[in-house]
Amino acid sequence: MTPSKLSVRHLIGIKDLTENDIDLLLETAIQFKEVLQRPIKKVPSLRDITIANLFFENSTRTKLSFELAEKRLSADIINFSSSGSSVSKGETLLDTVQNILAMKVDMIVLRHPAVGAASFLSKKIDAQIINAGDGTHEHPTQALLDAFSIKEKFGKLKGIRIAIIGDILHSRVALSNILLLKKMGAEVKVCGPSTLIPKYIESLGIKVEFNLMEVLNWCDVANVLRIQTERQELQFFPSAGEYANFFGITKKTLDQLKKKVVLMHPGPINRGVELSTDAADSEYSIILDQVQNGVAIRMSVLYLLANSN
Repeated sequence: MTPSKLSVRHLIGIKDLTENDIDLLLETAIQFKEVLQRPIKKVPSLRDITIANLFFENSTRTKLSFELAEKRLSADIINFSSSGSSVSKGETLLDTVQNILAMKVDMIVLRHPAVGAASFLSKKIDAQIINAGDGTHEHPTQALLDAFSIKEKFGKLKGIRIAIIGDILHSRVALSNILLLKKMGAEVKVCGPSTLIPKYIESLGIKVEFNLMEVLNWCDVANVLRIQTERQELQFFPSAGEYANFFGITKKTLDQLKKKVVLMHPGPINRGVELSTDAADSEYSIILDQVQNGVAIRMSVLYLLANSN
């Protein structure tokens, strides 16, 4: 029987969640997705809760998704962006957060370029912390919405074969997905250029495949990651065109497979590099379902954390 409360007070990373926590988050998201289909899409669940969205890195999808989830739950919201703030004058993360907490904030959604920023804050302040991405480390709500989208499509996670393709080295999405999917009994392989596969990956019980067609014929789901040029100080492959030739997926690629593969992408897509337009917009793709499911999952996270406090 799935418990009614989470075992954690913060959502720092997938590694901290139990299988029961994940089941509860996914089941609760089903109920919130039903709310989002109604003419009136708002519930009063977090009416007395104040949430600060602190984004120290650029974000469109995650930030908008959290904001919408918070509004659908009737929370009060403070939005903070580091550009144009006192951070540019040298203010520390802790000082910034303590100033915001002085305004009586209950919960903080944090995106930060430093690995471990969310964990650091959770030990320093009383407010609950939700990690919306810390450097190249974790992005737990993205992994949850990806898992929710897969389960919605297949009815289960256990035994489903998922290939994570692309820039594994710089991706916080990859690590969170691997931890969650392995925990829930799915089979996972990664695929990409050898320069973009981290050395520690096999220690997670993950097999590496360097041939795109081999891994696509193996998997049920291809979760394709963006090439993160903004995190790359070195040149990890000769050119975008070279990458697209060996690891880019087109609709023609998908049509040639022995079975139908579900196509996912956390966004934003580098069209013509990791995915062609005809693949991203094809019947194989559930990318827009992921976007919709992101709001339901984040509603689930906010609601359950508020009730675990």
